[in-house]
Amino acid sequence: AVSVLVVGLLGVLMDRLVFHPLRNAPPIHDKIAAIGMLLFLEAFAQLVWGADYRTMTTPYGQVINLFGTTATMQRVLINIGAIAVMILLYLFLKKTYIGSTIIAMAQNREGANLVGINTNKVAMLTFMISGGLAAIAASLSAPINLVFPGMGHLVILKAFVIIILGGMGSIPGAILGGYILGFTESLGATYISNDYKDLIAFLLLVIILSIRPKGLFSREGF
Repeated sequence: AVSVLVVGLLGVLMDRLVFHPLRNAPPIHDKIAAIGMLLFLEAFAQLVWGADYRTMTTPYGQVINLFGTTATMQRVLINIGAIAVMILLYLFLKKTYIGSTIIAMAQNREGANLVGINTNKVAMLTFMISGGLAAIAASLSAPINLVFPGMGHLVILKAFVIIILGGMGSIPGAILGGYILGFTESLGATYISNDYKDLIAFLLLVIILSIRPKGLFSREGF
């Protein structure tokens, strides 16, 4: 809960100091700024906590058997938590007034501003939600991974692949894209080699971009 609040507020700070001044700049400037913030935060974390690999303990390390498959309770919690967060996020965006304002602003910022939506507040809220979701994901997955300043690089690259798979702006597409990538990597690790499972994500990216550049489930505003 503390990490959700802290990272959410950090997201708001980034919006105000970095991305808000770039709101009228060409889109590529946002991407460059995001990469810059990634490198800055990674260097800052390394300065404060060092570059050593660390582990997080969890009270949910028990091994359980589910339908003939063994897994730790922490991994079960990750799946349950991910599904719950995805459902809540989808309902929030589709069934609430605030969620509708976020969708409207994503579709057309100027149009949303013309109909009375406070786009600055919506942008701050969006950054806070994004930061909170990132904190939830990191908190759930940290106990089964090593923790270090650059731990998010591979995750971010795979998230990019998932966005391409699912189609920009499609939440159900992102969910399906994530499961497609996960199952494909698991099958690749089982039948090919665990050493090459991370390469499968980028092989999928090349294939999808060649066949459907807009993604498998692309649907504007979905």
